[in-house]
Amino acid sequence: MSNYIPRRVFLARAGLLAGGVVAAPSLLAACGGDTGGGGGGGASDTFKVGAVLELSGESATGGQIAQRGYQLWADTVNSKGGLQIGDQKYNVELIVQDCKSDPGTGADAASRLATEEGVNAMFGAYTSGVQLAMDPICAKYRIPCIAGSAESPNVWKNQPAFTYGVIPAVDTTAARAMQSIVDTANPKPVTAAVVGANEPFSDNTAEGFRAGAEAANLNVVHYSLFPPNADLAPVAQVVAAQRPDIVAVGGHDVLLVDFVRAMGATGYTPKAIIEHYGITDASFSQALGRQADGVMGISVWLPNAAFSDDLFGSAADYAKAFEDKYGSPPDYTAAGCSAAGRVLQAAVEKLGESPSLSEDARGKLNDLIAQTDMETFYGPIKFATEGDHFHNNTALDPMLVQIQGGQVKAIAPPDSAQAQIIYPLPPLT
Repeated sequence: MSNYIPRRVFLARAGLLAGGVVAAPSLLAACGGDTGGGGGGGASDTFKVGAVLELSGESATGGQIAQRGYQLWADTVNSKGGLQIGDQKYNVELIVQDCKSDPGTGADAASRLATEEGVNAMFGAYTSGVQLAMDPICAKYRIPCIAGSAESPNVWKNQPAFTYGVIPAVDTTAARAMQSIVDTANPKPVTAAVVGANEPFSDNTAEGFRAGAEAANLNVVHYSLFPPNADLAPVAQVVAAQRPDIVAVGGHDVLLVDFVRAMGATGYTPKAIIEHYGITDASFSQALGRQADGVMGISVWLPNAAFSDDLFGSAADYAKAFEDKYGSPPDYTAAGCSAAGRVLQAAVEKLGESPSLSEDARGKLNDLIAQTDMETFYGPIKFATEGDHFHNNTALDPMLVQIQGGQVKAIAPPDSAQAQIIYPLPPLT
């Protein structure tokens, strides 16, 4: 469509082109075959942690945001002398493999990290699709994996034995966000249209929005899923024809930017637009400019949150460290990936076994991660031990956020609100 933003332009606006995070010294290119083993438990002077990330392909923006979060944790730990294991300290060696935004490639990369690199633990992918492909590999080699990004409930419904997620699943956060709009807006919205990309996470987001709309007694006048690479102009035209009060969209970064532009091109401005995931990253506002103002989204963390820990300090301290390193503020996904590192650090130091970890030691580490109940700069982290959100962090409460003057502001619930809701939405044209 004519107003599509090329990925290279979007990445440039986000500060994520070469010279940003992709050139980090810890990044190893994917290569080689399978040697068939896990870490053998031999002595090592570093603690190896693997990560499978979308550093290229359709989800490169998010993958590189996630890498920044993981890398900041590793660099911060190393700047303080390393992980305290027994009476010695070990630097973190972060080994990142590019899955090229492809689940199959992600599974292969996870296998290489386990069998060739001998990692002691892994960090999860940006997208839920790649995460789902990694989970059986982590279980096969008994390597704990902490996902700082994945939000699809399908990851947790499978009850993955060796995978944990820091961010609450989107089926709960999206539904609660719709209720927050109804509770906060005046006059009250009556109708909603919900659309989303037909892919893991995005479809779950749309389903969560629809369930939340129905629970809030909104009349859902349109619901549809479209291919991830679809022309969004006809989708927006169908939505505009229904003239809904609220338009809710499930997708990722560039798609969400394009959808706002497509809605503007129809000449119809709904009273509210809520999108997830992508609006909380600074690149969203930079790409859309004035059209971003008033767009709503979901977050479980903001830099002014009243959380702290003994590694990063306060949420504000973390945000400053991130911006000093990368030149742009962190969103909740970047911060969630750093929080994944905090969880791993606490468990590793409690385990007290020197690297490389044997299979038995990795099993013990996995048990300790499952028992996590801690306060961090990101907020409370505690993993469910049963049900549809097994091993997902259920301790965090979502916030309804809105872009106001180019800044992300919490507008609900009342005890988290930084600003009054802008409603109705200013004209998009």
